[in-house]
Amino acid sequence: MPSHPGAATLTLCVAQLNVVVGDLAGNVRQIAAAAQAAHAQGAQLLLTPELALCGYPAEDLLLRPAFVADCEAALQELARLSASWPGLHLVVGHPAALGPWVEAGAEAEAGKRANPAVCPAVSPAYSLTASHADGPPASGHGRTRCLNAASVLAHGRVLLRYAKRELPNYQVFDEQRTFVPGQGVGVFDLAGSAGQRLRLGLLICEDAWYPEPAAQSQAAGAELLLVLNASPFHWGKGAQREQVMRQRVAETGLPLVYAHLVGAQDEVVFEGRSFALGYDGRLAARAASFVPELLRIDLWASDEPHTPAPSAPPPQPWRLSGPVAPVPEPLAELWQALVLGLRDYVDKNGFPGALLGLSGGIDSALVLALAVDALGAARVRTLMLPSPYSADISLIDARDMAARLGVRHEELSIQPVFEALLHTLEPLFEGRAPDLTEENLQARIRGMLLMALSNKFGAIVLTTGNKSELATGYCTLYGDMAGGFAVLKDVPKTRVFELARWRNAHDPFGRGANPIPERIITRPPSAELRPNQTDQDSLPPYEVLDAIVERYVEQEQSAAQIVAAGLPAAAVEQVLRLLRLSEYKRRQGPLGTRVTPRSFGKDWRYPNTNRYRG
Repeated sequence: MPSHPGAATLTLCVAQLNVVVGDLAGNVRQIAAAAQAAHAQGAQLLLTPELALCGYPAEDLLLRPAFVADCEAALQELARLSASWPGLHLVVGHPAALGPWVEAGAEAEAGKRANPAVCPAVSPAYSLTASHADGPPASGHGRTRCLNAASVLAHGRVLLRYAKRELPNYQVFDEQRTFVPGQGVGVFDLAGSAGQRLRLGLLICEDAWYPEPAAQSQAAGAELLLVLNASPFHWGKGAQREQVMRQRVAETGLPLVYAHLVGAQDEVVFEGRSFALGYDGRLAARAASFVPELLRIDLWASDEPHTPAPSAPPPQPWRLSGPVAPVPEPLAELWQALVLGLRDYVDKNGFPGALLGLSGGIDSALVLALAVDALGAARVRTLMLPSPYSADISLIDARDMAARLGVRHEELSIQPVFEALLHTLEPLFEGRAPDLTEENLQARIRGMLLMALSNKFGAIVLTTGNKSELATGYCTLYGDMAGGFAVLKDVPKTRVFELARWRNAHDPFGRGANPIPERIITRPPSAELRPNQTDQDSLPPYEVLDAIVERYVEQEQSAAQIVAAGLPAAAVEQVLRLLRLSEYKRRQGPLGTRVTPRSFGKDWRYPNTNRYRG
């Protein structure tokens, strides 16, 4: 850290945590450990992410009064523990029931009058109330919504609460279902080691994406904005966040500290990358991506001239300093997101390991490389399940890749089962030529065998289909879609090839260099369910298909707009028809990590029965 002689210094720490939804005791332990470490460093404040106490998103758990009450009890336990860290204030994100904290300011003031040493660094707390502009707190069947809150803890008690005002209701967000918007501001004072005071304003995630909450904190005297966040990752989101926060800094003239979650919860992943911006918008500190970290940020009062934003009162020109972690390049960032999404889903749900069908094709090869990077070779098992149409080179390449990564690999022919089923169905199929039915039988035999191993040994089955296949229904329900987690669910086929090339050139987790045999990457993709089959027998070239899917799914473009952009009309009609017809498949498939602005998950809610053709 740079030294600034004669300056009174304050130290803030950001706890970039990987919490687990519903594990209140475990999350309290994580926050307490971070507080202990921050206190040991002489910090005056520890900032946690949004809803760090209960995990995010907790979805309909938040509609259960018992869950919210247990969260409050866990918060009070943290408040009691805060007496163990004199001089340190904790800002903790948590859900809060409506009502009890309307008079929080009066309670804090009463404590100070009784004993001025109880909370010397905190200003009178602002009242915690809810706005009912968006409807009453009841949310269907009499269930009561709560507040998305942040509380300031110190000296063994809760000193201040603030409730999130802007509740997102788009993409994967559904916060208006579970929360009531707050109102007002959350501003408090923090005393440094030499008695210098800094006035802090709280914002929670979406609050900071709009100008008004930050402006109102500034009007209440805030000199530094603290933003608690749980903002799901997608390709390019990190740079977008930093740019939006720079807009808040430019509007207010105030520096800003942004605390972000890390880790995965079901289909969403959070990349960390917490940061701090100076009053000029320059990056002052940044935590690493995709790993937990305690980010230390030192503040000092600068004597340099500072021109505040036009509407701002002249604040003390506080300057910030801390370590600045590099940002991974885009494909490395995507790889780490997929690895973390898979690892956390397996570990947080208690699976001993994972297994997958290794076909000798590029999709299963990429899933194997991701699984080994996420879990280690000892926790991954592969099976080659050849049919009469499997090429010899598929078996050879699958053996080669399994050996390169050191995973357990077995071969189990599906031909006896396939022939037995054909014999059983022969009287019913008499007079009908082989078609897609026989192809799907093979996929379903493989799915049944993989699920049998999962049941027997407890490992989760990883499906290997990609976003392009899922979009067009080029997959078999109860066959290759059978499993517990779809690793490539939001990765289009063209990016599958890019990631395979990237992984062969990099070994980010030390699991083995060049894991994917070159022939797997260069062979024409094939499901190998009939003689001489390739994907392009049934689908447009993937470069065309993926461009259509991106424009329709992620950019909401119409068929006419996609054609006007230069894509072939026949291909657009084919892809959109297949996309509509396969909705019922996607509804029944496993979840997988979201890495684009719109995945086929929580943010895709199209009807199965649908005659719209626009």
